Amino acid sequence: MKLTKVLAAAALTAMTASGAMASDIKEFRIGILGGENASDRLRSNDCIKTKTADLLGVETKLFAPADYNGVIEGLLGGNLDMAWLGASGYAKVYLTDPEAVEPVLTKINEDGSFGYYSIGFARTDKGIASLDDMKGKKFGFGDPNSTSGYLIPSIEIPAAGYTMENGDHFGEVVFTGGHEQTIVSVFNGDIDGGVTWADGLGDWEDGFNSGALRKAVDAGLVDMTQLTEIWRSKVIPEGPIVLRKDLPTDVKIKMVGMLASLPSMDPECAYGFMAGKVKGIAPISHSDYEIIVEARKRKSK
Repeated sequence: MKLTKVLAAAALTAMTASGAMASDIKEFRIGILGGENASDRLRSNDCIKTKTADLLGVETKLFAPADYNGVIEGLLGGNLDMAWLGASGYAKVYLTDPEAVEPVLTKINEDGSFGYYSIGFARTDKGIASLDDMKGKKFGFGDPNSTSGYLIPSIEIPAAGYTMENGDHFGEVVFTGGHEQTIVSVFNGDIDGGVTWADGLGDWEDGFNSGALRKAVDAGLVDMTQLTEIWRSKVIPEGPIVLRKDLPTDVKIKMVGMLASLPSMDPECAYGFMAGKVKGIAPISHSDYEIIVEARKRKSK
């Protein structure tokens, strides 16, 4: 609640100083990254749509493209006003056009951290306990623009001695299309192992406290007792909620205040929006993602 009061005070000060209490935008457009099926993504974000429409007094629309790039291109083209991006997705936007968006908030875990992990996993009955056991087997990434579903594991796994070329260590390396697709593909035995994201807190059987595994458990898609963790990355900075940089200042202030207050004012909405349990939604800035921007830049070379 302290954060909410601080943001509210800042909003009042800024709007008073500018003399602008309302903007002339006609609609507000929110992009939702891939990672689970479109209907679930829309349902999880419907409360944000309603709150935004009530707050700004304009029609609010949700967009759930098939892949991460759809949201990225929407932000770059000025066709979206807000999105919760992964750190790698934000890095791509920034490297393409530094003036397109600004990071404003991020998810704070229940232990006060704002990081998460890329988690490697496999079916327990396949006898795969580590990346060593993945030799000759089929390994799945999610999306080329995902931080945990591609960028970080594609750097850290080779650094650990497991090259990613087909037929070298892994028998085949594929893209599944997203986190949910990876999880379901491993659970159904279509691929032998893959990576997804989780905060690493709480119980494995619950899919941790938040992340794609938690969402899959909540949706009844998997039984975590049938899956085994086989690899974990170093901690990754949680991705930012970004706003289109040229939005009116009062719109930005109102949206930041509403989203920051979400965990305390509407925990159920925050749970769906943030993919599980959270402690809060707090301010973030570009400087928190410089390491990911550099990693993305090196990867592109």
